[in-house]
Amino acid sequence: MRAAVRMHGAVPAVTAVVRGVPTVGLDGDDLERFLLGNAIRKVSARDLPWARASGSDGATTVAGALALCALAGLEVLATGGIGGVHRDVPFDESSDLFELSRSPMVVVCSGAKAILDLRATLERLESLSVTVVGYRTREMPGFYTARTGLTLDAMAESPREIAEGFRAARALCRPGALLVVQAPPPSAALDAASVDEAVGRALRAARSAGVSGAATTPFLLAAVDGATGGRALAANLALLEANAALAAQIAVALHA
Repeated sequence: MRAAVRMHGAVPAVTAVVRGVPTVGLDGDDLERFLLGNAIRKVSARDLPWARASGSDGATTVAGALALCALAGLEVLATGGIGGVHRDVPFDESSDLFELSRSPMVVVCSGAKAILDLRATLERLESLSVTVVGYRTREMPGFYTARTGLTLDAMAESPREIAEGFRAARALCRPGALLVVQAPPPSAALDAASVDEAVGRALRAARSAGVSGAATTPFLLAAVDGATGGRALAANLALLEANAALAAQIAVALHA
């Protein structure tokens, strides 16, 4: 992701909390330590104050990254898939949605994670007045898949168009993010039927194992990857790189 950002003329800045220090620009030995993932917990926006006060390490969720980027004055964030409304669990939705509704940034992703209720997530984004723009697509991507059957009202063909849309939102004093969604690269995308089957198996496994709370998402993603023979992870890595490249192009267009 960092190489893709640099390739398109922008500056990458990984977010984290490092020994209690909110950080935008994780690098060097600390980056390597975080990538190993040993004893480093997920930190959402609500967790940032306590992580700082307790001197903890934390890998930021989308909500946590949005909070740090907003404080740092950054305008563009790239990620894989946002959190959203969970399947089969009443009233369980990610704080990513709330942070998107109040963070004035461009967020580039490949839709919400496939383990979620994608239709309910899109409807919730509408309720929170988060503008969703498809990049060269009229359909909400399904993270691993290009097709979901969920139609989008707005589409952009170029980073420049997205930059203009973001400027318009700021001129109108809209408080939330401009959520830009693009399908995973065709060479890595999975078909919807195989993903649905893998997600169903993962959900059943989570229920059997009694997995809940913050452990649910990583458990389900690992289970889906296992069910697809590693193809889900390959798709995830490909879309992360593609999203980083698009985010960099948008950042450059914003400052052209």
